[in-house]
Amino acid sequence: MRQMEPMASNWQVSIAVIVFLITYAIIISEKLNRAIIAMLGAVIMLILQIVDVHVAFTHHIEWNTIFLLVGMMILVGITNKSGIFQYVAVKAAQQAQGKPLRILVVLSLLTGVGSAFLDNVTTVLLMVPITFSITRMLQVNPVPFLIAQIIAANVGGTATLIGDPPNIMIGSANKHLTFNMFLVHLAPVVIVIMMVIIAILALVYRKQLQVSDKYRDALMELSATQYLTDIRLARKSIIVLLLTIMGFALHSVIHVEASVVAMAGATVMMLIGLRNEQELEEALHQVEWITILFFIGLFILVGGLVEVGVIKELAQMTLSVTEGDMTKTAMLILWVSGVASAIIDNIPFVATMIPLLQDLGNQMGITSPHDLNPLWWSLALGACLGGNGTIIGASANVIVSGMAQREGHGFSFMEFLKIGVPITLVSLLISTVYVLIFIL
Repeated sequence: MRQMEPMASNWQVSIAVIVFLITYAIIISEKLNRAIIAMLGAVIMLILQIVDVHVAFTHHIEWNTIFLLVGMMILVGITNKSGIFQYVAVKAAQQAQGKPLRILVVLSLLTGVGSAFLDNVTTVLLMVPITFSITRMLQVNPVPFLIAQIIAANVGGTATLIGDPPNIMIGSANKHLTFNMFLVHLAPVVIVIMMVIIAILALVYRKQLQVSDKYRDALMELSATQYLTDIRLARKSIIVLLLTIMGFALHSVIHVEASVVAMAGATVMMLIGLRNEQELEEALHQVEWITILFFIGLFILVGGLVEVGVIKELAQMTLSVTEGDMTKTAMLILWVSGVASAIIDNIPFVATMIPLLQDLGNQMGITSPHDLNPLWWSLALGACLGGNGTIIGASANVIVSGMAQREGHGFSFMEFLKIGVPITLVSLLISTVYVLIFIL
């Protein structure tokens, strides 16, 4: 990990904070396209040399995330042409007897479990096309389903080492924190949180989740196989998807980055699933380039705050308040991580917190790395669950929002905020009780 720079000059700090806040305010207002605004903010950071362009491209832009997204978008886009998602959608909806509330619960649970054992980005890219197919058939608003899946993806991803980028970073920095340790310490509280938030979402959206008997009866009479437009492509897609998912699951064994696995899957799929140049162009059009540009801009923007030392300063202030008390420190890390991860991307925040927590352990006279575990679990819970606070709090949020906009069912920053903030507070409160009773 690159050594953090000393605190920058006052004008650099001021400019970085002003550019970040103005960009963020315009994104929230939704007056202009958020990808263009994020890129504009990033360009200003680069022109004013708040962030060096070489440092931005080598340290702040998470290329693993970018290429994971591009690879999975191509793979899912080609697979979608076969009709397999529509087939799965009809089968799932028929199993739930065409009842939207039941479908919302089933899709949320599938997304949560998938996010724990793949990762939340891959899971939403696989689930969202299925969701659109079901809601089109039932003629219901897809937004409640999409918001429920975003929240379930972030909660489910908290349960394991590979479910969410912050957990991968924490595990990489602490070799004693194995896949099984994450599962044993975080999965129990994640299961409780998942049950509570699905109940809350069902309560909030129950009036919106009404469907005409006419559409439900029509759905139940459908033959799912009629949606399989290209059976050969469907078979190829299933094989490549399963191999790609296996690659993600065996990450700790084969030591190949998730982004490389996704790009390999996309390349193989293009090789065996496309017949001509026109189909290749169509496949590349499936990539949500607006979402990709938004991520790049956001990474550079937050990188500006990292470079001038703002994030590091905030983290140090957080830790100085606790005076070395383990319980106070764990609680503060949990809540500050939760709030910070809702406002800025949780990846640079966790990257800053890791060395600071290690230093804190030395200052507290902790000799065994296991004694610092309560702080790592608090950081993981806060950073992952806090991503549900706003639409730009986590990767899954941004991706689903972009896909919804493309389908003509976009939802606003404030619409998500009204659901995201209460859900995040409930999740952090449950985590607080869990950490106090079972971890500390």
